[in-house]
Amino acid sequence: MIWRRFLFNASPWIATISFFLVWEAACRLFGIPAFILPSPSESIGALIQYWPGIWLNASHTLITTLVGFGIAVAFGAALGVAVGASAILYRAINPLLIGFNSIPKVAVVPILVLWFGIGTMPAIITAFLLAFFPISVNIATGIATMEPELEDVLRSLGAHKLDILLKVGLPRSLPYFFASLKIAITLAFVGTVISETVASNEGIGYLMLAASSTFRVPLVFAALLVIAAMGIIMYAVAAFFERRYTRWAIRGLDRGNIAAGG
Repeated sequence: MIWRRFLFNASPWIATISFFLVWEAACRLFGIPAFILPSPSESIGALIQYWPGIWLNASHTLITTLVGFGIAVAFGAALGVAVGASAILYRAINPLLIGFNSIPKVAVVPILVLWFGIGTMPAIITAFLLAFFPISVNIATGIATMEPELEDVLRSLGAHKLDILLKVGLPRSLPYFFASLKIAITLAFVGTVISETVASNEGIGYLMLAASSTFRVPLVFAALLVIAAMGIIMYAVAAFFERRYTRWAIRGLDRGNIAAGG
C-alpha cells in the first residue's frame, strides 16, 4: 500500500522525467539538428546561458498575465453570477458569449494595437479575453443547475431569491469556479504570449519571435519551457485554493484516485 501511494504521488514527476528522457534519446538517436528540434539538454543549456534576458521577459509576461487574469476573474465572476441567477439573462447572453469566444483572439490583437498601441495593454486585454469566458460560463452553470427541489424547499421555508443565491447558489458554484480558474490561468498565458509575438517589444512572446528570426531555436524552446513552468505553478496555486475552499466537494476524490491506483 505504501509503494502504491508513493507511486501515485510521484507519478507526475515520473511522467515528466520519462517525457524528457524520450525526447533526449530521440534527438540523439536520429541526429536531429538543434535548429529543427533541440534536445532538452540543449534547451536547458540555452536557458542557463540566456537566463538574465529570459528572466526579465518572463517577469513581464507573468505580471501582464496576472493583471489580465485578475480582471477576468472579477468580470467573469460578476457576469457568471448575473447570468446564472436569471434564466432570461442566461438564455439571452449565452449565444453572445459563445459567439464572442469563437472569434480567434489572434485576429483581435491587430485591432487592439490600433486602439492602444504596441505594448502591454494589448497583452493584458488578450489575456483577459481568453480567461473570462470559462470563468463566467462555469459560475453561471453552477448556479443555474441548482436542484429545483432544493429551491422549492427553501422558498417554502421563507427564503427569498437573494437568500437562495447567497447561501446556496454561490457556495454550490465554488467547485465550478475553482475548476474554471485552473483553465483560465493557462489560457491567460496563451493570450499574453500571442499578443507579445504580434505587438510588443518585451515579454516571452517577443523573445521567442526575436530568437526564431535568428534561428536560435534552443532559446525558443527554453522560453517555451519557462512558459510551461509558469503555467504549471499558477495551475498548482489555483488547485491549492480549490482544495482549501472546496474540500467538502472534492474530499472523496483523492481517496478514489488512490483506490483506483491500487
